[in-house]
Amino acid sequence: HFGSSVGRSTALSISVPPLTTAGNTAASSPFATSPSLQPKMDSSADTQNQIHQMTQFILNEAKDKAEEISAKALQEFSIEKLKIVNATKEKIRQDYERKLKQKETENAIKRSTAINRSRLDQIKARQEVITKISDDSKAGLKEKLKSSGAQSEFITKLIVQGLLMLLEEDVQVRCRASDDSVVSGCLEAAAAEFSKIISQETGAKKTVKLSLDTSVKLPTTCLGGVVLACQKGTITIDNTIDSRLDLVLEQAKPTIRKLLFNQ
Repeated sequence: HFGSSVGRSTALSISVPPLTTAGNTAASSPFATSPSLQPKMDSSADTQNQIHQMTQFILNEAKDKAEEISAKALQEFSIEKLKIVNATKEKIRQDYERKLKQKETENAIKRSTAINRSRLDQIKARQEVITKISDDSKAGLKEKLKSSGAQSEFITKLIVQGLLMLLEEDVQVRCRASDDSVVSGCLEAAAAEFSKIISQETGAKKTVKLSLDTSVKLPTTCLGGVVLACQKGTITIDNTIDSRLDLVLEQAKPTIRKLLFNQ
């Protein structure tokens, strides 16, 4: 500060007396501080001190503000991070629940499909068993009816049974072409048996006229038996071996299931 004060010597009006003796050289030195310069130097030091204090205050304020901003930013970051983490967790949970339900649905469908397939296989296997029983029965009937005596008796009973259901006076009998001779030989006996049964059951006398239908024949695939027709063919009674066997098997299915399938 002194140097700057000296530089402004003119403005401060510093008076430097002339040198006279060596004894007063120190007292009259041009570098001695003038009494009028000391307050200016103190004022400059105070100013510098105030500036320094203001600078420190500003720096402290800036530091505090920076710390406050940093803490607020960290707090906001933590909050946003927590929101993102929670949202991600919720999304993962929802995805997991959706996939779990989807998997449960798929497993339920697979289980239901497996159960249905098992039931269908079981039904198919049972039906195959019943079909085999039917085929074996047909084969057994064919073998048994090879005897002409057994066949005639069987055909006669089939005709009588049909007549008792119709209770008509004029009935035509249809059969396979290969059975014409056998059926023709049974007509008279069947009519007599019908009249006998009616008389025994009701006491009335009733006769029937039987004739062989030569225009309509049963298919060759038929096992045998007869079809009775009356009223110009509008009323028929199917008493073929095939229909009788199907009826018996249908009625016997509960018994067959109980015996073979434990039901």
